[in-house]
Amino acid sequence: MIDFYAPRTAGDAPAPLVVVLHGGAWRARYDRRHVTPFADFLARRGFAVANVEYRRGGDTEPVGGTPPAGRWPDTFEDVAAALDALPDLARTALPGADVRRTVLTGHSAGGHLALWAAARHVLPADSPWRLPEAAPLRGVVALAPIADFTVAEQLAVCEHASLQLLGGSAHFEQRLPYADPARLLPTGIATTLVQGRADLVVPEAVSEAYADAAANAGEPVGLTLLADVGHFPLIDPAAEACITVAEEIAQLAW
Repeated sequence: MIDFYAPRTAGDAPAPLVVVLHGGAWRARYDRRHVTPFADFLARRGFAVANVEYRRGGDTEPVGGTPPAGRWPDTFEDVAAALDALPDLARTALPGADVRRTVLTGHSAGGHLALWAAARHVLPADSPWRLPEAAPLRGVVALAPIADFTVAEQLAVCEHASLQLLGGSAHFEQRLPYADPARLLPTGIATTLVQGRADLVVPEAVSEAYADAAANAGEPVGLTLLADVGHFPLIDPAAEACITVAEEIAQLAW
């Protein structure tokens, strides 16, 4: 399911399309409503917006425990299918959108999915989600993304959510090349990471590890570090950090 937001600005000029992928550790308790205020904020700043849903783990919450994160392969199937269908859907649902100027953005687990979706053309040859060539994107702005699964697991990010997403320890190493953005470099697509330095949910070290991996692959990426900013201000329209995010998106989109 995709919710569309028309740009709410004066004028008839086509607006860039921003595709939003929500976070929540790929767990069912968080859905696209989690980023509805953020999507609306972007629409008010002149973007056409598509807020994408995908299947997550833990439809039923265990008593006294944390639900599992994600579904393999369902989570990835949904994101790939949504991105493939989006240009045609947007032309119908958002006549004012310019799909030739599409930017992917996502927060936390959604930041991972945004980076992954932009890297499908460098997936292993036997991946069902591989594209023959890079998607026509202006770029990616990943917000506090779970961008390096190895480092995320070392830090036990979101109670080992990335380990759960890939099906547990029995499958983790085997599936890393198909799912971990840090393994899917270089992409040739402009990429910026925005990270709060006070983030205790997805620490700065995860974004830095991805940026280092990209540099080692010959593809420097932007890394905007925001002092005294935690995890959620990046998608909070009332926070200054959210304005910074919109400006980073605009730099790629316009």
